[in-house]
Amino acid sequence: MRNCTILVVLAVLATCAVQTAEAQVRVGDAQAKQAATVKVTPEYPPMAKQMRLSGRVEVEATIDTEGNVEKIQVVSGNPLLSSAAVTAMKKWKFTPFQEEGKPIRAVASITFDFKL
Repeated sequence: MRNCTILVVLAVLATCAVQTAEAQVRVGDAQAKQAATVKVTPEYPPMAKQMRLSGRVEVEATIDTEGNVEKIQVVSGNPLLSSAAVTAMKKWKFTPFQEEGKPIRAVASITFDFKL
């Protein structure tokens, strides 16, 4: 009985490990922008424009196997500008990234420059 319980626990743990080890790749700004089929330029936030605020925002976007943006995380940048970058990034679409001919998830680092 004890051996049976141990086998069940090991099987569950092995299944969890396989599910969390889904293939994904990291891509940089240039490669991500090249793979983008829809790119939306962020709108300059009115308050940032009024304050003559400029700067750079870097985000990491998780791209699913169909080329859709799944999750966005701000890596750096002014919060006033970051919100505009995230709003725009949500609308981007990508050619799915592939490994050995199969679509995989990707984490893309993308930089937005805000200049007046």
